[in-house]
Amino acid sequence: MAIDHGLWLHWGMNPGPSACKAHVLTATLWNHVQLGILKVLFHIDCISETMPQTSVLFSSILRPSCSGQVQPSMGERGGGASSSRDLIFQDGCLISGSLEALIEHLVPTVDYYPDKTYIFTFLLSSRVFIPPHDLLARVGQICLEQRQQLEAGSEKAKLKSFSAKIVQLLKEWTEAFPYDFQDEKAMAELKAITYRLTQCEEENGTVKKAITQMMQSLLLSLAARSQLQELREKLRSPALDKGPVLKAKPPATQKDILGMCCDPLVLAQQLTHIELVSATVCLPRERVCSIHSEDLMQIISHVDSRDNHRCRGDLTKTYSLEAYDNWFNCLSMLVATEVCRVVKKKHRTRMLEFFIDVARECFNIGNFNSMMAIISGMNLSPVARLKKTWSKVKTAKFDVLEHHMDPSSNFCNYRTALQGATQRSQMANSNREKIVIPVFNLFIKDIYFLHKIHTNHLPNGHINFKKFWEISRLIHEFMTWTQVECPFEKDKKIQSYLLTAPIYSEEALFIASFESEGPENHMEKDSWKTLRTTLLNRA
Repeated sequence: MAIDHGLWLHWGMNPGPSACKAHVLTATLWNHVQLGILKVLFHIDCISETMPQTSVLFSSILRPSCSGQVQPSMGERGGGASSSRDLIFQDGCLISGSLEALIEHLVPTVDYYPDKTYIFTFLLSSRVFIPPHDLLARVGQICLEQRQQLEAGSEKAKLKSFSAKIVQLLKEWTEAFPYDFQDEKAMAELKAITYRLTQCEEENGTVKKAITQMMQSLLLSLAARSQLQELREKLRSPALDKGPVLKAKPPATQKDILGMCCDPLVLAQQLTHIELVSATVCLPRERVCSIHSEDLMQIISHVDSRDNHRCRGDLTKTYSLEAYDNWFNCLSMLVATEVCRVVKKKHRTRMLEFFIDVARECFNIGNFNSMMAIISGMNLSPVARLKKTWSKVKTAKFDVLEHHMDPSSNFCNYRTALQGATQRSQMANSNREKIVIPVFNLFIKDIYFLHKIHTNHLPNGHINFKKFWEISRLIHEFMTWTQVECPFEKDKKIQSYLLTAPIYSEEALFIASFESEGPENHMEKDSWKTLRTTLLNRA
């Protein structure tokens, strides 16, 4: 949902004790969080100075579990002298190498199989340098060369072992990044490799069976993705899927959120359910579970395509990022709508306190994205300017929430809370304790700055693989969080309201706000006059 930030932030209000700080926080939150995914992807240069920056300490993240070093049980990677010289290790960790050497390091041999973390990291990051179908072609070529050497030596046992390892590599690739194979060229390369394996394995039914199972699983994944994309295209409006937007204030008799759910914990649980669970794809506001690892790498691909004047990224893959960003904006606008549409001050006060409690419950659950969206909605100017309403609100809880979302020092307080939730998740015995839903826009910007701060290539021409270890770690951690099974029971009525309830337009929010509490200074009076004139002209 497109937001006119200038319209929201120009008010010179002095609302209540909490809303005074809320107004200041509003501007910072919108600057840091609500610039939107599209600006990250396509308007990088003009906003780079205002985005939060992430300091990267690679020594703390290159642990043995994600270092890419060769597992002792898997043997050493074979290759010529030039190949070994083109891979640089530091304390047993792979930190750089030429593209060709990194590709060779991916391909198994009779005595070697790459570390799983290296497979994921290289397959994820390689698309920045080489399209998946070209990478697959090169992998196939290396495999063919090794097979020919083994066949020349008449070593059938080793040949079978090598074939099994190649199938295992392809299986891991198709499971981790199945959508690489939507490309006809990539699928053709995959079929060529598997055909050669089956032709040479007439006496080995195990390999054939593994290939058949792999292809069946891949085709099912691709079919599901294709159906989802078709439904998305049918549902897309000429602009973006914004959900229903009200142009004027609806009747006061219309149901509000308190009429659907008056328990803050229950609403927080339903918000978390929406964030985690892919319910029906026909709803207009997408969830986090629609996002895949390769989608997140489009951020880097688009930045590089702008720098290099050529396109590596697939624009269609950014739709899930835009849609999830749209969910954040819709939730913020829904909160503002629910507050501004209430006629009586007493009921508005209750509505604000209710959303404060919902945000607090989201924080306790670990759903930081919904919490930030709710706080942002309450901090929008049409809500923040309601001085008389805010004066009746018990703001102690809101002050605590604002402290957690304080953008100073690169959102230090939020990152501390996120780290605590992450540690809880790692030691959790139940799905309830495993829930971690980060503020998505901040996560995206962390990846962006990590990419921009550190170069792709070192002075010697090597790929700076240390950088991609960290990007991979962030993405893998995020994807792990999205796979948590939601422990909360779904309430269809509440979720339907959250996902489909009409929301006010920006103009309607200001009209409702002024109707609730009249303008108090010259700037507000001029704005109110302009709004009324606009409405009269339309009539």
